[in-house]
Amino acid sequence: MIEPLFWLGLSLLLVATSLTAVLVAAIPALQELAHAARSAEKLFDTLSRELPPTLEAIRVTGLEITDLTDDVSQGVKSASQVVKQVDQSFDSARKQAQNLQVGTHSIFIGAKAAWRNFTRQKPVRRTSDRLPSNEKPPLTLREREVLRQENRRIKAEVYRANDGYNDAASWENNFDDED
Repeated sequence: MIEPLFWLGLSLLLVATSLTAVLVAAIPALQELAHAARSAEKLFDTLSRELPPTLEAIRVTGLEITDLTDDVSQGVKSASQVVKQVDQSFDSARKQAQNLQVGTHSIFIGAKAAWRNFTRQKPVRRTSDRLPSNEKPPLTLREREVLRQENRRIKAEVYRANDGYNDAASWENNFDDED
């Protein structure tokens, strides 16, 4: 009989020893777990204090970025309008320069023609062949028609001769050829 009591006591002693060893080993782990819980609580408190202002700052920054984007797009639009205006100014300046070139070229051609006309030798006129204007016999219908056709032909030749002056490059070339 003693033997079962002995084994029962021994097994109780071993269980108590095992529990003591487990408790001794678990105490530092439980202390670390408590420490981690306190750290987590501090972290959650910090997050609850800091997160809303941070989220608000992020929202405000997003709104500011949107405003800046709108300003930049308006600036780009106004810059493109300025570029268009400058382009139009360049076009009008180019057209004015071409008109000035045409005018200058016309003046030079006119002066050259006047100089040639002024310096050419004038034919000697015979006064005996001419009748005073009131003594000229009237032209017949046939003579008038011939004169009109000659005048038309001469004017058409003059216009065809000046057709080469339509663009600035040919004016310069023609002007240089005439010199």
